[in-house]
Amino acid sequence: MSACVPARTADSPRTERTHPPHSPPRSRFRRFRPFRVSGADLSASVAVFLIALPLSLGIALATGAPLQAGLVAAAVGGLVAGLLGGAPLQVSGPAAGLTVVTADLIHQYGWRTTCAITVLAGLAQLGLGCLRVARTALAVSPAIVHGMLAGIGVTIAVAQLHIVLGGTPQSAVVDNLLALPAQLADLRPAAVSTSALTLAVLFAWPRLPGRAGQLLRKLPAALVAVAAATAVASFAGLTLPRVDLPSWHSHALAGLPEGPVTGIVAAVLTTTLVCSVQSLLGAVAVDKLVARRPGPPPAGATRSDLDRELLGQGSANIVSGALGGLPVAGVAVRSTANVHAGAESRNSTMLHGVWVVAATLLLVPALELIPLAALAALVMSVGIQMVSLNHIRTVTRHREVLVYVVTTFGVVLFGVLEGVALGVAVAVGVALHRLTRTRITHEEKEGVHHVRVRGQLTFLAVPRLSRALHAVPRGAEAVVELDGSFMDHAAYEALHDWQNAHTAQGGRVGITGRTGTRIAETASGSPCRCRPWTPWRNHHCESPPTAPPDARPSRHRLADGISAFQRNTAPLMRGELARLAREGQKPVQLFLTCADSRLVTSMITSSGPGDLFVVRNVGNLVPLPGEEGGDDSVAAAIEYAVDVLRVRSVTVCGHSGCGAMQALLTMDADGSPSPLRRWLRHGRPSLERVAAEDGSAPHIAGRESADAVERLSLANVMQQLEHLRSHGSVERALRQGSLELHGMYFDVGEAQAYLLSDADPESGVFDRVAATARPGSPV
Repeated sequence: MSACVPARTADSPRTERTHPPHSPPRSRFRRFRPFRVSGADLSASVAVFLIALPLSLGIALATGAPLQAGLVAAAVGGLVAGLLGGAPLQVSGPAAGLTVVTADLIHQYGWRTTCAITVLAGLAQLGLGCLRVARTALAVSPAIVHGMLAGIGVTIAVAQLHIVLGGTPQSAVVDNLLALPAQLADLRPAAVSTSALTLAVLFAWPRLPGRAGQLLRKLPAALVAVAAATAVASFAGLTLPRVDLPSWHSHALAGLPEGPVTGIVAAVLTTTLVCSVQSLLGAVAVDKLVARRPGPPPAGATRSDLDRELLGQGSANIVSGALGGLPVAGVAVRSTANVHAGAESRNSTMLHGVWVVAATLLLVPALELIPLAALAALVMSVGIQMVSLNHIRTVTRHREVLVYVVTTFGVVLFGVLEGVALGVAVAVGVALHRLTRTRITHEEKEGVHHVRVRGQLTFLAVPRLSRALHAVPRGAEAVVELDGSFMDHAAYEALHDWQNAHTAQGGRVGITGRTGTRIAETASGSPCRCRPWTPWRNHHCESPPTAPPDARPSRHRLADGISAFQRNTAPLMRGELARLAREGQKPVQLFLTCADSRLVTSMITSSGPGDLFVVRNVGNLVPLPGEEGGDDSVAAAIEYAVDVLRVRSVTVCGHSGCGAMQALLTMDADGSPSPLRRWLRHGRPSLERVAAEDGSAPHIAGRESADAVERLSLANVMQQLEHLRSHGSVERALRQGSLELHGMYFDVGEAQAYLLSDADPESGVFDRVAATARPGSPV
């Protein structure tokens, strides 16, 4: 395999050993450093092991494989994938996403051939890693991936429901559903009660209240649930099928694949696809979790090398299949627990594999006490969680519900490979439909001809676009309104050729839209990327005006701005504003920020009419309710937004170079009273917060605070969030779970926003908001 080790890239920095001149070369035995494990890695490995042990047995049970196979895969995933993989903090092992695939293979080909298919899938992953195609797997539509996982989750949940009820599952989802009425008529009370206890503990354990609950929640819910069910079943003397771990001498290893060649190839392809996609997406998710973790990233938690991760996963599958284990992939539950437990390097992942090996050798009598009904309930809960409401909301927002639904039902009814193929076909069809379905209309209003384009403007729409444009009379004033995220070269040339010809004949043309800066060109060819702000200020994105803006009276500047709105923006917004006028405002967020003129809330949040309920004041302060000298206007706005408008979140936004914070730092406590001084008294708790926090003051992740003003601005955001919680309306909404509070900081000079970490708001860490491209938007 040395011939296909990934070449050094920017993600894998060069590490060359050099010796000082005239120094003898080191002995080769001194090159091996002693294996040292940090306390954080040790504790994280134990936490992951406690989750992995019951889940590995449960997944083996769900597939119909020997139960030892789950333990073998968990140990190999920790030791082999942990050592060779490219995602140091990702934990690999038997994954719920592979349950349906493996169960189908065992049913069709038997256990030994399934192990051989696992080995072949590992070899295929090695080949993909050598070809360095790992990142192409991320090009698969998220709707297909989420639909695949949802379909697998439904299949798992329906199959395990039979074991929960005391019966035996069928091989297909439809058969399981048809057999469910008979199963319900023949319930086994012992199995049902054991499963119900397991599910109750799984649900209640993460919600234990108080300080004692906080300590108890450090134990994984899966371990506690299975242990509780085992203890109750043992003490009550319930007669139940339990875990059976035969002697390792009789453990079945891989054999030569037996079956039709096409079937074996399809099985290898399916296993490779699911293992690889799940592992690569998991590696990307782990990188995001590490980036959001407070403090600098540990030296051992480098950014994932996806091609190396494929090589590591392939090696693990070869070893696991050869030793009679289940297929191996990155597992989201264990990886998340590993990161949250504070793991610093791949040592935690490898150690968890060591603990699994120790458990299989030393804890066999204890493991054989576990009822199969408890494991089935555990796996059924995992399957239910794979149908994520958050994923459904995401695909709905991006209009990919059809792809998601077809993939899900395809996996449930036909199988994983068939379901994914159906999802890909529907995704391609949806993309082509969006490219061809473009609405182009032409109408005249008050002597101005409006040509509206709704959708993607490609060469397929050029004939219709030309007909609409040439319907505009010579010399007339025209406005072309573009509402889409893409314009190809043919459409661009057709539009601008017509524009040049129309203006040469004495006509006037205005082009507005959201397809990018290239199309937002006026007849003169000068780009205007900042409308409607450019008439007011001499921005660098536009050529300087002939007369300095400040030389005109302020009333003229205001009138010019309004005129630009009426000309450029009002035609696009009139329909939406009319709807809002009829239906009333329904903002989703209260946005409380400073009155500083450099903070344009709609610009930095990309929001429009009806989205934000904005409250602005000097210093983005929230006076405490009932405070002497308080301001009822702020309290009234908070009450109206929370109790009447029912906003779902409140954001307090501070900013760099805040004049109010500068005044707080320099204000003399004994100075003469003034309205400004009286107002700034509400910011004194923020000053006290900065002084009290000493070395742990709020800060931006990855760098020290620029100056005292930035430190105070960040502390002020956190302090005003505390003041918000003391308002009755906010306190009630938080208690009911209908409201969220967020902190934000905007660096004006960098044009960069930072959000207070949701994972640990009390840490005072503000994370940088990355400029990621939204699906369907121009990059």
